[in-house]
Amino acid sequence: MSTRPPELSRRERQIMDVIYAHEEASAAQVLEGLPDPPSYSAVRALLAILVEKGHLKHRSEQGRYIYSPTRRRARAGRSALVRVLETFYEGSLEKAVAALLQGADARLSPDELQRLSELIENARKEGR
Repeated sequence: MSTRPPELSRRERQIMDVIYAHEEASAAQVLEGLPDPPSYSAVRALLAILVEKGHLKHRSEQGRYIYSPTRRRARAGRSALVRVLETFYEGSLEKAVAALLQGADARLSPDELQRLSELIENARKEGR
């Protein structure tokens, strides 16, 4: 059985982005950070859904809830990346990297190329 929280809607992802950017946030702060924001009550309802789904937790502070993520951003990002790989690239990391490197906006600095080379070499050595 998977312990991964349920997937997020577009708006829920936007809310999570705001909260990750602030590390924690009130409903009013989330509302301010959203593009084309819904009503305040809609934001509060979405925050409650994210708590129910296990993506957020909250604490009470001066009569308002302060929300924070239940998982570190890196871990949540890795889960999202796995879903992207499965959905768009048949689970193939190689196909995803090739697609990213073939794009018109795939300009890598010499330092980035060196770091990627090192990561590939380390993966080779570890048999991954």
